[in-house]
Amino acid sequence: MRLRAVAVLAAAAALLVGLAQPAGAHGSTTDPPSRNYGCWQRWGNDFQNPAMATQDPMCWQAWQTETQAMWNWNGLYREGVAGNHQAAIPDGQLCSAGRTQGGRYRAMDAVGAWKAADKPRNFTVNVLDQALHGADYYLVYITRQGFDPLTQPLRWSDLELVKQVGKTPPQSNTLIPVNAGNRTGRHIVYTIWQASHLDQSYYFCSDVNF
Repeated sequence: MRLRAVAVLAAAAALLVGLAQPAGAHGSTTDPPSRNYGCWQRWGNDFQNPAMATQDPMCWQAWQTETQAMWNWNGLYREGVAGNHQAAIPDGQLCSAGRTQGGRYRAMDAVGAWKAADKPRNFTVNVLDQALHGADYYLVYITRQGFDPLTQPLRWSDLELVKQVGKTPPQSNTLIPVNAGNRTGRHIVYTIWQASHLDQSYYFCSDVNF
């Protein structure tokens, strides 16, 4: 009973921390959702539900690894990259931005059946800029045909740049039209948002099914 009470208190503390986060908000891709935003969206109000383990196992392992990765879904960024994204982030760690912030988002790199959004080949990436940072640029990549996100860790060589957007003024939602070409099946959309207010780079893995 004592262990159960400790667990309940710990969960409540995590909830309170999570509720306090919007004051320091930054942003994320919300459609198709980034991995941690999708987990928060589906389970943020029901994070103690044991059904998550079977209904959404990739989110389950992420919640067990580090709850703050989901409560802080808007803070997956690195500073001081100076545009050298590939040098800053090793293969296999793209979804966690190179295990940024002490490895808080490391579970985002886990290989497996993340929930995927069904998308046509012509679709729109929606970046939510909560803090109105604006952007120096956005880069949108999609995995090449033949890459299997269910069994393979994501590497830079698995990505193909499909869209680049230049200087963008601060706005709550930036809509980026994307053409996936002849891709079919499961893929990862990898979005880099270079914020304008600082040398602050955001990295988002979004799982899709074309």
